[in-house]
Amino acid sequence: MATTTRLRWFWWLLAYTALALGIVGIVLPVVPTVPFILLSAFAAARGSQRLHDRLLGHPRLGPMITDWQTHGAITRRAKVLATVMMAIAAALLFWLAPRLWIALVAASIMAVVCTWLWLRPEPPTEP
Repeated sequence: MATTTRLRWFWWLLAYTALALGIVGIVLPVVPTVPFILLSAFAAARGSQRLHDRLLGHPRLGPMITDWQTHGAITRRAKVLATVMMAIAAALLFWLAPRLWIALVAASIMAVVCTWLWLRPEPPTEP
């Protein structure tokens, strides 16, 4: 994908920043992993072909990115895992948040994200 030289640095920076946040999200349940990895792939396609190729070639991330790019699809396993992690994060918020409204707002946002997630199609199964 052709990008002007002036904007290439922006896409490169966004790709690596999103990738770093996605990696942090693997460890911290309140930081989403999948959206940051998908954003990283999107930005890398415009700013770093080398990173984009590495992401697509990754054994765990590559199929997820390809499913999203070709079908806008998310696997059922990823949906279940995301839902469980959001539920754990919401429970922790209700337990640890200094104010109830903070937990309510965060849980409401997670509920919206979870609903959107389950409305996404699943990738077609290979025969």
